[in-house]
Amino acid sequence: MTTAQIRHTDAASLGTLHYLGIALAAVTGVIHLALGVPNVPSTLGILFVLAGLGYLGGVVLLIRGVARGPLYLAGIAITVVQILAYVALNAGDLFSTVALVDKVAQLALVGVLVVLYRRET
Repeated sequence: MTTAQIRHTDAASLGTLHYLGIALAAVTGVIHLALGVPNVPSTLGILFVLAGLGYLGGVVLLIRGVARGPLYLAGIAITVVQILAYVALNAGDLFSTVALVDKVAQLALVGVLVVLYRRET
């Protein structure tokens, strides 16, 4: 195994920025699950649960050593789409406390993922 392969797939190679990304993904994942589970019969509730599981699943994939480049790109794309969808669907009420915490976490996550992608690919 080459040094580059170890750097990109070995869970022991996770650094501070990775752990920051993990924390941010966990925050937004838990928020989505907390908002989605009580509303599961509705389409939006199901979408929130799937989003929450997706963020937590991304953390598991990172720790399990899945190729990081595609994982970072998927995380960036999914998170940006969620931010845009939130703005489009909540134009009149953008600033609840939970929403602000979630969107700040998501924006920071996008930043972390962009930096990690640029560093590691």
